[in-house]
Amino acid sequence: MPARTWDPPGPLDLHRTLGVLQRGPGDPAFGVRDGELWRACRTPEGAGTLRIAARPAAGQVEAEAWGPGADWLLDRLPDLLGESDDPARLTARHRIVHEARRRHPGVRLARTGLVLESLIPSILEQKVTSDEAYRAWRLLLQRHGEPAPGPWERMRVMPEPRGWALIPSWEWHRAGVDAKRSSAILRAVRAARRMEEAARMDLADATRRLMALPGIGPWTVAETLQRTLGAPDAITVGDLHLPKIIGYALTGRRGTTDEEMLELLAPYEGQRHRAARLILLSGRVPPRRAPRFPVGDIARL
Repeated sequence: MPARTWDPPGPLDLHRTLGVLQRGPGDPAFGVRDGELWRACRTPEGAGTLRIAARPAAGQVEAEAWGPGADWLLDRLPDLLGESDDPARLTARHRIVHEARRRHPGVRLARTGLVLESLIPSILEQKVTSDEAYRAWRLLLQRHGEPAPGPWERMRVMPEPRGWALIPSWEWHRAGVDAKRSSAILRAVRAARRMEEAARMDLADATRRLMALPGIGPWTVAETLQRTLGAPDAITVGDLHLPKIIGYALTGRRGTTDEEMLELLAPYEGQRHRAARLILLSGRVPPRRAPRFPVGDIARL
């Protein structure tokens, strides 16, 4: 069980920095226990589990890891926690962005260095509610993942590429995943090596690499590379809610389109995803007028 400590170069909000990696409540690959964050994933060296704890009194982060991927995870701990991220590169052009950054100085963009770990759940989230996607991810890992190394028994590591490819069609259906999304995942895992190479590319090249696969569009690519690369400009387009939130926060108007959102964020070129994260952290969202979108369940069909 190797362990490391790391001295963050500045303020670090551990939970908000890494919280974007969690895919809903009960995510078998991510958990919080006694204030410590746990993450189970499949690294190039094999399965690994990482436990991370902030030690504010010492100004340090403490980490332990288990499994064949333990050293890989610990070697990349600084990148995961935003050491290569530079929040100062964003110049606030709106008061709400300035205030959000002032209130949340420790939020950094995590860089996992892993593609499929973020790509597969992002595909599951295409065109469905978050609850449906989280349920699918949870069921698929519980039934087809493997127990994560380490002492927390509930945690699971997602299948290796061949394991995803061997999931039968009725198991996708049982998890509520339609053929379009399961086919996109199968294409991704068959090209796993090519997909993982994107973790070593810049944003433009990585975007082209992922979008070369049918079934993977701009929304999925942005959601993936925000996490894989910690890309500050990977703004999500095609989202049902984000343009409306950004538009309302910056102008007070409702019904903002993707195109209008991109115009509003143009002053943050190069940092548009970071600006959007800060706006979301402000909590300024349009009041709800309609009931939530109903959750579908194709497993009942």
